[in-house]
Amino acid sequence: MRKLVFAWVGGLVFGVGLILAGMANPAKVLGFLDVTGKWDPSLAFVMGGAIAVGLIGFRLARSQALAWTGEPRVWPAARTVDKRLVIGALLFGVGWGIAGICPGPALVLLGAGSGKALWFVVAMVVGMAIHAVATRSDAR
Repeated sequence: MRKLVFAWVGGLVFGVGLILAGMANPAKVLGFLDVTGKWDPSLAFVMGGAIAVGLIGFRLARSQALAWTGEPRVWPAARTVDKRLVIGALLFGVGWGIAGICPGPALVLLGAGSGKALWFVVAMVVGMAIHAVATRSDAR
């Protein structure tokens, strides 16, 4: 139950933050990405603030053996940049640039009833399923 409460509160804070920052507005995101046209740099401040908060949060989390839910912390073992990471980042960036939506804001927009977000989330889930099938043999 504790894990569910933390997940709900974290998701709520994240979603409200995305809305307040303008990240759930595809037009604002596309304006930020349009560096050769009518560029809107305001989201750079949002991202900079998020990075600063994240750095502090991860520093504090690394100093504690257990998460707030009482479970042990599990950190990624990978420490290198490989081909799969670069390709994934490129696909993520291209998708973000085409739609003006990334996964977090897509869920916020889906909750608001956006048809564009529905298509984005469907495509995202299909992409995750394809990835799961394609990498299943890697795990064996």
